[in-house]
Amino acid sequence: MRVLVDYRPALRQPSGAGEYTHQLVKALLATFPKSSLDLTVFSSSWKDRLELERGELAGATAVDRHVPVRLLNLAWHRLGWPPAETLAGASFDVTHSSHPLILPARAAAHVITIHDLNFLVHPEWTRAEIRRDYPTLVRDHAQRADRIIVPSTFTAGEVTRRLGVPSDKISLCAPGAPAWTRRTATPADGYVLFLGTLEPRKNVGALLDAYELLLTGPVKAGRHVPRLVLAGTATAQSRPWLDRLARAPLNTMVQHIGYVDPAARRELYEGARLLVQPSLEEGFGLPVLEAMTLGVPVVAANRGSLPEVLGDAGPLVDPDSPDQLAAGIERILEDDAYAARCAEAGIARARQFRWDATARRVFDAYQLAIEHRQCASV
Repeated sequence: MRVLVDYRPALRQPSGAGEYTHQLVKALLATFPKSSLDLTVFSSSWKDRLELERGELAGATAVDRHVPVRLLNLAWHRLGWPPAETLAGASFDVTHSSHPLILPARAAAHVITIHDLNFLVHPEWTRAEIRRDYPTLVRDHAQRADRIIVPSTFTAGEVTRRLGVPSDKISLCAPGAPAWTRRTATPADGYVLFLGTLEPRKNVGALLDAYELLLTGPVKAGRHVPRLVLAGTATAQSRPWLDRLARAPLNTMVQHIGYVDPAARRELYEGARLLVQPSLEEGFGLPVLEAMTLGVPVVAANRGSLPEVLGDAGPLVDPDSPDQLAAGIERILEDDAYAARCAEAGIARARQFRWDATARRVFDAYQLAIEHRQCASV
């Protein structure tokens, strides 16, 4: 099977979608021999070059074109041109787009990945081609695709409900947990961690409200509120949040450290007392899985996919309620026995997510896409 995967989301400062793409390609290469899966990774950029780093993608063929991303996306999204065969100089059985719009090809089956549909619900929170193209084109592309890959049951339901796609056309391929061993101890002076792009759906404003409640609430004997670390790329919409960090009571207790490279994330989790994920919507919530893998307790919103990722391994709270967010954080910080139970439950739950299993589900999705394409052409 000859497959072309759009690797562009993983090129520079990858977020959840980019990390999913990178780890999926690694898992496919590790799980299937080239005789079963001939994998090509595609990139186009004017300045960012594709490097098969540290041998992690050994076995893949690289196609790297000096074409600006925005220009190529405009041509692909609006014109369905140029086909993958022309750009890559080869033919394929499957083209796999890492986002919700088709990677065009003359003969290959089309597979798309839909991580979430937040851009459809809140287009005002997006920018560039995501704002220009995704809301208006996603329904047509989803219905024309031969197979749709989603990371969660929540997203599968959203695709069926909002895009009119039958459930039997969707493959659930959740990401795997990182190959990390549990940490040896919880740091006594550890921080509360938030990890994610500072964008509206991440609900950082409510998290800061909750932290102010913890810092200014009634003083309890022996109570200690650790600092809050915000790790993630700032956006234009995050300016009011960052401005709050310069004012009391947050100015001495909250730190924004910016984007953290995937290679440095384990060390970041190691230093945390807990992770808090207050998002209004997530298609999966990779930081929750990463934290659980190490035994870091998690407080998460009871929205989107987060309940199915965290399960009963930690408190699920209303993200619209700073009081509930503060109470969830406070319970982990003050009840050591409860925090230990959450850590153990998280480790056990994380073991259910494996990249080799994800790779097999994706490979099955490719086969189903090929069969669909062949039936449609008869």
